[in-house]
Amino acid sequence: MKVIGITGGIGSGKSTVLEYLRMVHQARVIQADEIGHQVMEPGEECYAAICSLFGPGILNPDGQINRKELAGIVFNDKARLEQLNAIVHPAVKKRTRELVEEMRKEGAALCLVEAALLLEAGFDEFCDETWYIYADPEVRIQRLMEYRHETRQKALRVMKQQLSDEYFRRHTDFTIDNSDNFDITKMQIENRLETLH
Repeated sequence: MKVIGITGGIGSGKSTVLEYLRMVHQARVIQADEIGHQVMEPGEECYAAICSLFGPGILNPDGQINRKELAGIVFNDKARLEQLNAIVHPAVKKRTRELVEEMRKEGAALCLVEAALLLEAGFDEFCDETWYIYADPEVRIQRLMEYRHETRQKALRVMKQQLSDEYFRRHTDFTIDNSDNFDITKMQIENRLETLH
């Protein structure tokens, strides 16, 4: 089984690439974001530590962590964000590794691990190779405004907080340019998959 790590900035079109690989190549997909949500559920491994660190103010009436509230606290506070990541990242990484092994045992041919923080959190260590999904900054802003109804200012602010294009390119094995017509993206994906066999 080949394990490909997929990363890239917000609005680069990672989901579209994942969906294409899932549909056309029957790829199994693990999304770190989803696992991040799971490990924060009541009774799961990160719940108690997060509640004790941030207090009851981050809880909904039903006891669930209000992720919007939590995001608001850590968005402009680097120290608090690092504390949260120190709780969540190891748990997500452990569960991702377990899922990769399960898929290997099930005989899957291709497994994709998608994580915005793939490089920072060290997910690349159990990937055969890593792909950076790139899109022109202006294209990303337009996508965020159109699909997530963000203002231009908010889109720029979020993009500025992410790793630079240069860093992504330097630390991944392959760059897919997803700025344009998706047919061009598909060609890049197919050409790269050819080299993996």
